[in-house]
Amino acid sequence: MKFKIDHNSRTPLHKQAEQLLRELIQKEEYINGKLLPKEIDLSQQLKISRNTLRQAINKLVAENLLIRKRGVGTHVIEKRVFSELNNWLSFSQEMKVLNIEIHNFEFSIKREIPSKEAEKFFDVDPSEKLFKLQRLRGKKECPFVYFSSEFSPLIPFRDKEHFIRPLYEILENDYNIIVKTSKEEISADSADNFIAKKLEINVGDPILIRKRFVYDIHDKPIEYNIGWYRANSFTYKIECVRDITTVR
Repeated sequence: MKFKIDHNSRTPLHKQAEQLLRELIQKEEYINGKLLPKEIDLSQQLKISRNTLRQAINKLVAENLLIRKRGVGTHVIEKRVFSELNNWLSFSQEMKVLNIEIHNFEFSIKREIPSKEAEKFFDVDPSEKLFKLQRLRGKKECPFVYFSSEFSPLIPFRDKEHFIRPLYEILENDYNIIVKTSKEEISADSADNFIAKKLEINVGDPILIRKRFVYDIHDKPIEYNIGWYRANSFTYKIECVRDITTVR
């Protein structure tokens, strides 16, 4: 893309450069991760100093629109996935609401000995095998979450279930199980070797861990789910309403 700055305009040069950059980073290739042109090349094309150009770039960095990485370059910050506390959905439903096309990079469903958390949640014998669903999911450019779900032994899943449809839609339409309540825990950690490899990040990079304890309309435990998210791809929004009836 070629663009120019009007050197005869009363608008400051850095402001003009800032506006041109805003237009540039809306283009699909830059949204998808392409690096911006080098500062020296951009400043020469615009016929402004590198300090003037850097002033414009710094403004967009401060607004969390761009990120600089030493030795790599400058690129658009990937938009985060937002999840809201007051109206929880399955992951597929969340992504549909956000108009994000999800790709499945890995998928497996098998019967395994339960994890300690699932054993306690479902109150089962540690030797009783449960269905475990594991999926690596994300945008087409890269995965951003690795999921592991364990299910109540009372759900008669078919061995050939491919989980192409949203999970809670399958439970309701195929097994007459209507989920109602999700109790969640969010924590921060650093990626170990396994998660770093799955999410294509470095060992020690920050991640968010999201645990879900899901119940049906009869308050029976249905699913224990844990997701490991890239920290820069997920934001959890919470809205709290104060009970003013207790205020004097």
